[in-house]
Amino acid sequence: MRPDYDPLDDPPWAMQLVVRAEKASPPSHGAVCEAAATAVVELLTDPRAADPEGEWAEAVRQWESRRIRKVTRRARGVRWPEAQEPPGVTVDVNGAEVRALVPGPVAEVPPQIAKLQVAGLDLPDDEEPEPAPEPPYAALALNPGVSITTGKAAAQCGHAAQLLLRQGAVPDVTAWIEGGLRVHLVRDIAWGRCVERATVAVRDGGFTEVPPGTMTAIAWIVR
Repeated sequence: MRPDYDPLDDPPWAMQLVVRAEKASPPSHGAVCEAAATAVVELLTDPRAADPEGEWAEAVRQWESRRIRKVTRRARGVRWPEAQEPPGVTVDVNGAEVRALVPGPVAEVPPQIAKLQVAGLDLPDDEEPEPAPEPPYAALALNPGVSITTGKAAAQCGHAAQLLLRQGAVPDVTAWIEGGLRVHLVRDIAWGRCVERATVAVRDGGFTEVPPGTMTAIAWIVR
């Protein structure tokens, strides 16, 4: 038996995140991170997931009772409209389109996305990042001391936004939801200052790219 085996994680489940990455006009790294985080929380607050009787509620409950996994894939051309077929939520944030699919067992990925590439999504960042939106919004920050691809960063930002939604102070989270679930990737504040402000922190499971326990992303709500 593997030393990291967890019976509560058997079988493992994951939320699939599909990033539209056309060759001619790929989105930026930062925009993909913001869109991924937005898609995750929009799915989790959708009545189909948030209502205990909603059609997605049981799948979300099953997923959140295990290790929280997200898998980022990329799609282009005809693969992008095909990725819209499985149930989920698609968002467009600053030119980046990301679809979050309803979670399911990793061994039962919908056929429309099963062959989409997982590894290797690494995109350039904006020369001039978008300014922060009007509050309330969720501020996310990625650890500058950790080198990860855009695909990995998108998943980590999705984790951070999910933790913030579930663990943030109720008045802050309520204001964030009512304000439209806006998300902003912070890049103009020193990491140490971001850590001081953070409400939640993501410590990676170590399945890809970084060692287990690495703090990859943090988040807090700005009101």
